Amino acid sequence: MSAELSVGRRFGELLLGAVATSLLLWLFGRMEVAWGWAGWVALVPWLAALERARTWRQALVAGWLLSVAFTGAICGWFADALGAYAQSSAIWMYWLVLLLFGPVLQPQFLTAALARHLARRVAPPSAFLRVGLTGALVYVGTEWAWPKMFADTLGHGLYSSVWLRQGADIAGAHGLTVVLILANECVLAAVKAFAARGWKWPGGKALRVPVAVLVSLLTVLTGYGALRYRQVSQSVGTGQGLSVGVVQANITKYGQLAADMGTYDALRMILDTHYKLSDELMKDSKPDLLVWPETVYPTTFGSPKSEEGAEFDQDLSQFVGERQMPLIFGAYDRDQGHEFNAAMFLGPVGDPGEKRLGLGVYRKTLLFPLTEWVPEFMDTPTVRGLLPWMGTWKRGPGPRLVDFPLRGGRVLKVAPLICYEAIFPGYVAQAVRQGAELIVTLSNDSWFGTSAGPRLHLTLVAFRSIETRLPLVRATNSGISAYISPTGEIVQEVQTGQRAGVRMTIPPTEHLRTLMLMWGDWFGPTALVSGVVLLLAQALLSRRRRAAEQPPTVGTGS
Repeated sequence: MSAELSVGRRFGELLLGAVATSLLLWLFGRMEVAWGWAGWVALVPWLAALERARTWRQALVAGWLLSVAFTGAICGWFADALGAYAQSSAIWMYWLVLLLFGPVLQPQFLTAALARHLARRVAPPSAFLRVGLTGALVYVGTEWAWPKMFADTLGHGLYSSVWLRQGADIAGAHGLTVVLILANECVLAAVKAFAARGWKWPGGKALRVPVAVLVSLLTVLTGYGALRYRQVSQSVGTGQGLSVGVVQANITKYGQLAADMGTYDALRMILDTHYKLSDELMKDSKPDLLVWPETVYPTTFGSPKSEEGAEFDQDLSQFVGERQMPLIFGAYDRDQGHEFNAAMFLGPVGDPGEKRLGLGVYRKTLLFPLTEWVPEFMDTPTVRGLLPWMGTWKRGPGPRLVDFPLRGGRVLKVAPLICYEAIFPGYVAQAVRQGAELIVTLSNDSWFGTSAGPRLHLTLVAFRSIETRLPLVRATNSGISAYISPTGEIVQEVQTGQRAGVRMTIPPTEHLRTLMLMWGDWFGPTALVSGVVLLLAQALLSRRRRAAEQPPTVGTGS
């Protein structure tokens, strides 16, 4: 009976720790200055419960509980968005599936809990930093190695701090995550030491060390961020910059529009709305280029499927040619019977009097699972019969640079990204390294509805500007369209549900090199290898230490 009570009590402690940590991370995940402090203490309740785990199984249970609680607290909007997108009244079913898949969506909690538990078993009691570092490295290493759907990590929560987020240009948001985890370990160690002395101050070495490490982490990250922010701000020039017109028409549910109005009338309405908003942008003076969102032209461009399609192709080309206005817009591209989600670069070339147009194409490579792209082994008539909403697009060849001619002979070097691709730092770095001057992202976030999804997506994208130190222009069909500076600041934005054409003025900026740009997403694999090596090294040292402490065996003669 006492053993069952002990197991039940242990589970209750682990559950309470997971819930408390998830609530604090929910506050931190709001990415507001008022709640920035929460990230530095949020993990303490869970770490304290994990400290009491006696077996590796209990450690895994602790990780499992936090993965489920975290998924519900932080990613619950995803269940609501999916239910609304499917127009289902059974929202509870989406929540149930989401929670069941919590360990799959957030597996880093399980691996970190196990690694930390094993490290604590072989490390001396005073080695809290070594134990914490092992768990932190395995944590971010798992996030890098596992195909996480949203590529989220705790470090993104530091976006609300102008200085602290600048550290992402060294090791990305994963580097910031390691700092946060170590800070939480320091807080836990300080609390334990303080409690051991009867809550009396000042404490001994057991209290001074974690406090000193915590202060050092904050000081170094803040100091680097302040210095880097100043450097990046001073790199902004005062000469002629780039003027970009972004159109957000707030037209969604193209499929439903086509069903209600007919395909021809729906496309006619979509294009006419974008023409009108674009002309309003050009009323006083023309921007250097226009940007429309992902799949704003919801059919193939340049390879029409019908006479009506050819008519629309000609209509759009005429719009660009008559106004001599370079345009980046989302459409479909077709090649050898396959279709691709693409960004089209349509603009005048040569003598303006000739009204010749050039077309560049970028094909999206990182497609959203199932809704855009299906693995070949799953792409069967039976599966498509069960899941008729599955996508049919094929993957593009990878990141690339597009040289886009502007008026006056200038050629703009653009790193194009489409929606989901913008959340992957390594992919973006590959494109920017080819010599980009501007990152342009086309996105369709309408299926997120009014959830936290559009704001989260925008924040993740802002880290790409910090990591590459390039300005970024983002066009979406229903929000949030934005211009983001190289410091990660959202300078201009068009909120969800608004219809507007916005002129975004991007000043000339000296492009600063960063470690993330040169090495890409280097920290994830480095952390994973380092965490495993550190854990094995601690186990080996512990074994040797125990062997050395054993008294020698005394033989007996006959």
